[in-house]
Parts: sequence; structure tokens; C-alpha cells
Amino acid sequence: MKKMVKIALIGAGKMGLSHLSILGAHPKVEIVGVCDTSKMVVQVLERYSGYKCFSDYLKMADESRPDAVVVAVPTKYHFPMVKELLNRGIHIFTEKPFCLNPEESKELTELAKKVGVVNQVGYHNKFVGTFQEVKRLINAGSIGEITHFQGEAYGPVVVKKKSDTWRSDPSEGGGCLMDYASHVIDLINDIISPIESCKGSILKSIYSKSVDDSVYALVESKSGVSGLISVNWSDETYRKMSTSISIMGTNGKIESDANELKVFFKGDKFPTGYSKGWNVKYVTDLTEEVDFYLRGEEYSAQIDYFIKAVLGEKNNVINTFESAWKTDKSISLIKEQSSK
Repeated sequence: MKKMVKIALIGAGKMGLSHLSILGAHPKVEIVGVCDTSKMVVQVLERYSGYKCFSDYLKMADESRPDAVVVAVPTKYHFPMVKELLNRGIHIFTEKPFCLNPEESKELTELAKKVGVVNQVGYHNKFVGTFQEVKRLINAGSIGEITHFQGEAYGPVVVKKKSDTWRSDPSEGGGCLMDYASHVIDLINDIISPIESCKGSILKSIYSKSVDDSVYALVESKSGVSGLISVNWSDETYRKMSTSISIMGTNGKIESDANELKVFFKGDKFPTGYSKGWNVKYVTDLTEEVDFYLRGEEYSAQIDYFIKAVLGEKNNVINTFESAWKTDKSISLIKEQSSK
């Protein structure tokens, strides 16, 4: 008999419904509950999905008794919700950014270790084929000693003054630094080493009243490599979010986004499958197939990884609470420097 994971979802917004679609198509998942505070959403889901729905997540946890829960609510709710679920011994996948401050992230990280459950935060770029190849090349020392890096992200999220949402409220995890730049910071932390100091930063509002719309920072990683972060979610020249990273080394250079990887080798030593000079590889060459495609293979891949970790088929080492805590610490450093 095939082993199944009983999963519940909290938060049936845009990301929540995306996760629900992926979970519903997963061959080893049984959805045992969906929770949302909107009565209309709950009524529609109950009527048309067949899932048992709740407006109280603790009631759902106690009645449905899930093995794991996906938390897809605004960041300000992560700490209290995840803490309650961890104390019930439930495996947790939560959306990013992890928490509003690193103190909360640290507490949840330590609690998850104590309880001994699988824990994951939804930084999906770690499951993108091009970025996975960048990490492999860096870990192998393929471009020599790293001398500099630049992480960027641009997109048309806030392109005019508009009514307030959670994105415009810093107390809910809104703002370009928390919501957009966190992806770039998390990639840098994973591929190079955690950002441990910020030499200077500018958080600039363009259309928003209470949060930043762009982030510019000069940072240094734990390994002593300096780099630049440039992120702007008010850039209409992009149709959708574009995240990229460039890394300079003594033996070459890497430039990559979610679609294309370009690598330059200036010496006579280079990995198998590459040659001297410029090399180009595409995400279609580097991505493994998934059972269910929605928005991008990486969204299904991260959920599948979580399920396999719960089943004991994978080690829980990617996007853990601990790595997300390090990203929250880096975010805090940039925020603190901008106020000086």
C-alpha cells in the first residue's frame, strides 16, 4: 500500500491556491483540510473542491490531524501559527519571507530542531535548474577564487500609487526588501555564503507611502566576498519578476537568471560539458521534469521535495528554517544600515 502524507493548507490566497493545486495533483498527498479567514473563499472551496474547510487553523489541526501543514499567509502571522503547529509535532512548509525579524526566526528554528520535524521555507529559486548549476559550479571551484558578486531583481509589482494591501504594510512583511529582495539575498547566502555585514544601503520609496520600492546595498559575505544588491519592484520595463546573479572569479565569470546561464572560462581548466570562453546553457537543459506544471517546475519541485522529506525519502537540507533565519538576519542588517 502506497504511503500517503496527510496535508492541510492555511491561507487560500494566490500562493495558497497555487500550492493547493500542486498538492492536489501529488500522488502521495491526501489533503485533509483547508483554512482561510474569508467566509466566501471557504464556502466556494467547500462547495466545489470537496475539501473540508475551516476558518480556525487550530481547530483544523486538531480535527484533521495532518502530518504536515503548508502556511501561505502574510509574514506577520508566521511566528504564532508556526509555533503552535510545531508544538503539535507537525511538519511545516511556510511561505517566504520566514519571519518579520531574526529573533522570531531563530526561536522557530530551534523549536523545529527540538521537535524533530521537517521544516521548509518557500524560496523556490533554489529549485530552478540554472541557479542549481551555478551553485554546483561555485562549490566545485570552477571559476577560481570568487572576487565579487551582484544580485538583482526587477519587476512591475508597484507601478502607481494605489490602495493599501499587505504589500504596503511593513508590519505584515510588505516592502521590496522583505518581499522581493529576500529572494536575491537567499540565493547569495546559499550559493556564496551568508551575508554578514552591510557597508551601506538605500531603501527608496517610489510609489509606496510606508514601504520601500527599491533596495540598493553594498554587502559582504561570511567568506569575505563583497557584492552589490540591486532590486526594484517598480520597474515597468519587465513583464514579470526577473531575478539574476553575477559572480566574478579569478578563472572566469558566471551570469545567470531563471532562464539562461552564461559562463566564461579564461583558463584551460573547466568542467566537463564546458569549454574555454563563453558557454550558454538554458533552464530547459538543466531542469528535471515534474509531475505537475504550474507557473514553473520549481514550484512543484519544492513541494515534492518537502513531501519526500516528510516520507524520509530525502534529507531535509534545502530551504530549512535555519537557512531562512540566516536570510532574515541579512535582511535585518540591510534595513539597519539604511537608517544610519
